[in-house]
Amino acid sequence: MTSRRIAAGLKPALFAFLLAASGALPATDTTAGYPDYPSETPASFKPATGSFDYVERDVMIPMRDGVKLNTVILIPKGAKHAGIVLTRTPYDAHQLTHNFMSGHLEPLLQGYDNAADVIAEDGYIRVVQDIRGKYGSEGDYVMNRPLHGPLNPTPVDDATDTYDTIDWLVKNIPESNGRVATIGISYDGFEPLMSLVHPHPALKAAVPMNPMVDGWMDDDWFHHGAFRQQNLSYIYEQEASRDNKYKWWTSYHDEYDLFMHYGSAGALGDAYGMRQLGFWNKILAHPAYDAFWQQQAVDKVLAAQPLTVPVMLVHSLWDQEDIYGALAVYRAIKPKDTTGHMVKLVMGPWHHGQEIAEGSSLGAIRFGSDTAKYFREHILRPFLAQYLKDGAPKADLAPVTAFQTGTDRWQRLDRWPLSCGSGCPDKSRALYLEPGMQLGFEAPAGGNAYDAYASDPAHPVPFRARPIQPVGYDHGLTWSEWLVDDQREASGRTDVLSYETAPLDKPLAIAGVPVVHLVASTSGTDSDWVVKLIDVYPDQVAAQPEMGGYQLAVAMDIFRGRYRTGWDKPEALTPDKPLAYRFDLPAANHVFLPGHRIMVQVQSSWFPLYDRNPQTFVPSIFEAKPADYVKATQRIYHAPGEASYIALPVVGH
Repeated sequence: MTSRRIAAGLKPALFAFLLAASGALPATDTTAGYPDYPSETPASFKPATGSFDYVERDVMIPMRDGVKLNTVILIPKGAKHAGIVLTRTPYDAHQLTHNFMSGHLEPLLQGYDNAADVIAEDGYIRVVQDIRGKYGSEGDYVMNRPLHGPLNPTPVDDATDTYDTIDWLVKNIPESNGRVATIGISYDGFEPLMSLVHPHPALKAAVPMNPMVDGWMDDDWFHHGAFRQQNLSYIYEQEASRDNKYKWWTSYHDEYDLFMHYGSAGALGDAYGMRQLGFWNKILAHPAYDAFWQQQAVDKVLAAQPLTVPVMLVHSLWDQEDIYGALAVYRAIKPKDTTGHMVKLVMGPWHHGQEIAEGSSLGAIRFGSDTAKYFREHILRPFLAQYLKDGAPKADLAPVTAFQTGTDRWQRLDRWPLSCGSGCPDKSRALYLEPGMQLGFEAPAGGNAYDAYASDPAHPVPFRARPIQPVGYDHGLTWSEWLVDDQREASGRTDVLSYETAPLDKPLAIAGVPVVHLVASTSGTDSDWVVKLIDVYPDQVAAQPEMGGYQLAVAMDIFRGRYRTGWDKPEALTPDKPLAYRFDLPAANHVFLPGHRIMVQVQSSWFPLYDRNPQTFVPSIFEAKPADYVKATQRIYHAPGEASYIALPVVGH
């Protein structure tokens, strides 16, 4: 305070002189010029790439509306009459084509969404493009941009952008033979499906792998009406900026605690400022399967299109993100394949996207061989060659190539599924929940009418062992493995019912969709039902001791009770009244081996993967208040006339 009073009494010029003399303020010479000391960085640097075995061209390709899309083109040096393998992505084209800086093309591509060995070894021209509105591309970003129509008033969509891109590529890459295949995983797998809508004549094949198809029904955003709230981080990062620079954040080590802290998914979104994001507002506005979701479901879109381009659909049996899409598209377009040569289906024992990585195991489960390498070598490679290479032979591929888990072998099949309710070579068999926590193929004849448990939203059932990690693939995270987690974590809880067969005395094979037929009641007015079909290993496994007693989920999913009478018609449940629920589990191609048991688990929460059902009917669970979350008594019935069962797609019986 004293120094301020002294300074205030001095004239400004004298005060400045005293400060400069003391060193507190540097003296300046306004007549001196900036020293001649040039930057060491050149105005334009030209990398020395003469030793590289590829040539890179980065271009901005114009679309029909004038928007230009950033495109990376990698051409094998000396290429002539080469086919083009095109991927369109929201995940940064430069990053996807520069995974490991090298003068060789294969290491450069080795990483996400590049079947690097096939692309490099077979001499294809690799093209990766940022979709409009993302990273280096101009234009506006819309999540899974719908086709021009009621949901998209603009004249452009992913189909037109793909068409315009292919048109430019075949006219401006003299090293190509004018043949193009679209390929990609997940969102990048959605793009090859869009390329099938009014396709360019140069499009000779499409390979959608684990594609996003119907975000409400069973892919990224909802499963049978239950919201996949752990995908909030994806929406946040994908939509908040063009280059994903705004990162999802958390102050919790365990995601269970994070989502419990905020209560509803809507409250968490508000805390993170997500109402600024267009797609999040669309999700909030459309919690049911209304026209918004139905009109952009890609399987429905393609069902209304002619099939003119050969398609290879690639499905992962343990796809933790998009386990619905590939098979939904297969059901939609296979009837159009009148020659039997236009649609191929591949089903592998993988997590989401594992087909381009190492595939000898998934979590604790071993397959005895690198199944992903087999796919790339013996299925993908000849398929691409047939349509992209001059004079290549026709690929010797079955209509369906499926890996059978349990026996760990590849099968060549003429159709899928092999077993179903009707119209298949084999007919499903009912596996009944029985009194005494038993499972069997005989309908219950008596005994207790039901089993009961208390479902408490204050203590929801974790979907995997805590602490629960965030969604992701890096930093050692195991998100990709959660579908093969040991389910003993759940079977020890009092709010999970576990029904089990005796040890099997012979193999039991299934090949199709297990269908849940549940008769259940709740004391609340809404409820979720989670059902799991599990292979229980023997108590001791000599070849792999850590697998003793392992409970491997073969197929499991969730159903939101309010949609019991219609996906677009949410209705309150009548308290304490037994009601019938029917829903599909993901497809399985599995053999339960002798000595193993079959288990079915039933529970009413799967947290924090899915948002908690308050168990009180409210118009939108996104807006549920703390008082809406109530404890409920759940009853699972197994009495004559009220029998709960799973229709198992058993083959060979």
